[in-house]
Amino acid sequence: MSWKKPWLWIPASWAHFLSPYSLKIVGYLSEKTPPAWGSFVWRGLVFRNRLGIAGGVDKDADNLKAWWALGCGFIEVGTVTPLPQDPNPGKIMDRDPASRSLWNKMGFPSAGAEEVIPNLRAEKPYLTPIFVNIGKNRRTPNEDAVSDYLSLMQSFAGLADAFVVNISSPNTKGLRDLQNAAALKALLEPLKAEGLKTKTPVLVKLSPDMEEEGFREAVRIAELCGIDGFVLTNTTLSRVSGVDYPAEGGMSGAPLQQFSLRALKLAQEVLGTRRSEKLIISVGGVMTAADVFERLKLGADLVQVYSALIFEGPGFFRQVAKDPRAKEL
Repeated sequence: MSWKKPWLWIPASWAHFLSPYSLKIVGYLSEKTPPAWGSFVWRGLVFRNRLGIAGGVDKDADNLKAWWALGCGFIEVGTVTPLPQDPNPGKIMDRDPASRSLWNKMGFPSAGAEEVIPNLRAEKPYLTPIFVNIGKNRRTPNEDAVSDYLSLMQSFAGLADAFVVNISSPNTKGLRDLQNAAALKALLEPLKAEGLKTKTPVLVKLSPDMEEEGFREAVRIAELCGIDGFVLTNTTLSRVSGVDYPAEGGMSGAPLQQFSLRALKLAQEVLGTRRSEKLIISVGGVMTAADVFERLKLGADLVQVYSALIFEGPGFFRQVAKDPRAKEL
């Protein structure tokens, strides 16, 4: 671990707890406007650049100004749940610098919708698009999950520029069952109808661990339901050889790269000529500027990072903006 990255000497759980405070300081000392590169417009949303934070980084929308100052082109807050809930019990985070991987078993810790709403309202008008990642409370059975997601869409109407439906975290028991064909259709149809009411795009975040045919089927069903885009992908249950992570929980970072790239390719194959109508966000294993531009070259519209902020630091966004490849977009 380099002395230039002192936070890597701090236990992962401590670093996670302290990061909001350091973010405010770093954001205060940084430029205030996100840099412009690869700018584009989708469904009336203006993206100054193509790189943003993934869901799970700013769960309760506490640090929007800091992320803008650090250079985010868009922000995904959450996962937000209808009611407040604590993290899963026991150890919930770890990291391995050698493999550049992270492990977490958080399980949608959230201040709840009522606490997040004023955080978003206070920052209107936004400097960049804000996506709200929504999830069910862990005590809500899957057969009633649609009510949780609908209540969140209704609560954040007028505040979310788009919704990301999180049904792929491995840290909420049974959640990934909602990706199965019948359950997925039953969930997404009413959510898309709600999105049409408020003219808010609805995206779905999928797992990297599905077999190829199951993944293809999930994309087909989402497309048939009129879903506006995809976030590819969530964390994986796979593990790195020689790293002592628990069997439960999700792993992210560099080892997730191969799974995320596979999902990006498969989704575009399934969508075919309808691809241009959808927004595709690639996330997982994006650790360098080269990774960012590779995802864009391979067809992603936007790219998100999480682990890169841990291993490279919060200056990552502006490092990417200064890369000569940014000027080519």
